[in-house]
Amino acid sequence: MVNVDKKNRKIAIVVDWLVGFSGAEFVLKSLLDLYEDAEVFTVVDFLSDSDRERLGNPKIHTSFIQKLPKAKTQYRQYLALMPLAVEQFDLSGFSLVISSSHAVAKGVITGPQQTHISYVHSPIRYAWDLQHQYLNESGLTKGVKSWLARLILHYIRMWDLRTGPGVDHFVANSHFIAKRVTKVYRREAQVIHPPVDCAEFTAETKKEEFYFTSSRLVPYKKINLIIEAFNAMPDKHLVVSGDGPDREKLERIAGPNVEMKGHLSFQQYKEHLSKAKGFIHMALEDFGIVMVEALASGTPVIALAQGGSVDIVKDGENGLLIEEQTPEGLIEGVRRFEETQWPSPEHIAETAEQFDISIFKDKIKRLVEETS
Repeated sequence: MVNVDKKNRKIAIVVDWLVGFSGAEFVLKSLLDLYEDAEVFTVVDFLSDSDRERLGNPKIHTSFIQKLPKAKTQYRQYLALMPLAVEQFDLSGFSLVISSSHAVAKGVITGPQQTHISYVHSPIRYAWDLQHQYLNESGLTKGVKSWLARLILHYIRMWDLRTGPGVDHFVANSHFIAKRVTKVYRREAQVIHPPVDCAEFTAETKKEEFYFTSSRLVPYKKINLIIEAFNAMPDKHLVVSGDGPDREKLERIAGPNVEMKGHLSFQQYKEHLSKAKGFIHMALEDFGIVMVEALASGTPVIALAQGGSVDIVKDGENGLLIEEQTPEGLIEGVRRFEETQWPSPEHIAETAEQFDISIFKDKIKRLVEETS
């Protein structure tokens, strides 16, 4: 432990990039609620003015990638430069560094008189165990571009390993990610689940006859699997919300009992969550905030029995866990779901409270006080 005057402690928060407002940004907001004077460092910052206001208008430092051509829309194309970019942040004036990392933020350089706590959403997914899935989905399985991508990912893995010892304390957002941290970095990670503003959601007692799923429409979310299952159950009604590159393809395969809503406003999203008889999530997730939001709305969840889902869904209590990531597995899950006598929506909502933002803040604050 580094002895520092905590009243005069300067804190830096490092994040990968700021281009929208989702789970990682809500983690940042929660950290800034705790440490209002903290300064933020990120590879690129293209937040809207309203999103920046949600963060409290902190002081934000960006890297040289911010000014590169097409960085606003193509920042991911600069992945090979991101290790160099984060290493250029001068954090020598800060006694405490907190990185919130799913890519490169954990690789910042700190010294022996500084404490570095890394909150890991995941080790770099597409460089480690999801590399082959990433290459397949990106059409990078053959040719010169494929080998160039593989070379870059190899370099990223080597850099990621090298920077691991610079972290004093690893924190994982789920037990699944804690296992990934151990696998990749050979380090133990304390589990602190990401914050969810449970007060934003209301447990609706009168459910309607539809199932609901919501996510970005990309391959790994397995929305195609959910649609295929409901195509085989024409008497069941499925509502799908979200947008993304797979939208047109999914709309083509959706049967008449599947309603594609596209992007919903936050208010519309909350209404669908609270009125649905069940929420369905078949992706392998690092954690899965949307499942907690469904529970906070009093809606039981049908989810894959892998990844972060097992931290959230307790089989038979607030939802069902499905072993097979197949349409047949989901069809069987829906059958079991409809045969189950579920607790009241109020009781289901109570199971979400362990993930409330207040719990996250208390655990982070305690960790910081104990380690810096």
